[in-house]
Amino acid sequence: MTLYYRDDTVRVTSDAIHANGHAVPVAAVTYVWHLRGTGSARTRSRLLGRGVLIFLLSIPPLVGVVCVLSLAYSAQDRGEWRLAAIILAVCVVGALALTPFLELPLYWLDRSYERGVRVHELWVQYHNREVMLLRTSDALRFGQIYRAVQRAVEQQGGG
Repeated sequence: MTLYYRDDTVRVTSDAIHANGHAVPVAAVTYVWHLRGTGSARTRSRLLGRGVLIFLLSIPPLVGVVCVLSLAYSAQDRGEWRLAAIILAVCVVGALALTPFLELPLYWLDRSYERGVRVHELWVQYHNREVMLLRTSDALRFGQIYRAVQRAVEQQGGG
């Protein structure tokens, strides 16, 4: 028996597909397909969270740049070049020092794109029945499961 995919709720082997209480023998599967549904409240909240993250990551740095440039310009306008250079240097060093703290919000943003904003359904046909095996909004996980089911069915010689 070959294991193609396994997590807490789904297991795909060369013998059977176990998902959400269904156990489908791979040898009986005649057709596999997927559907994309409209987003749920969870996926819409993910989209809203993505927008908030983008806002929080982009607006403050832009405001900071405008403030630093205006401070430096006003300092050089008064003839204090040294003060303008110090302001710019301190802000550049400060920005470089804060850069590592962007890793977590950027990871969250990247993960929100991996999960997607649509609901994915995995369907199989076996014994002249159509059964939805999986419905999830996690696009990355769905893709892994769908490919595992396809590999299992292809190895079995089915559709």
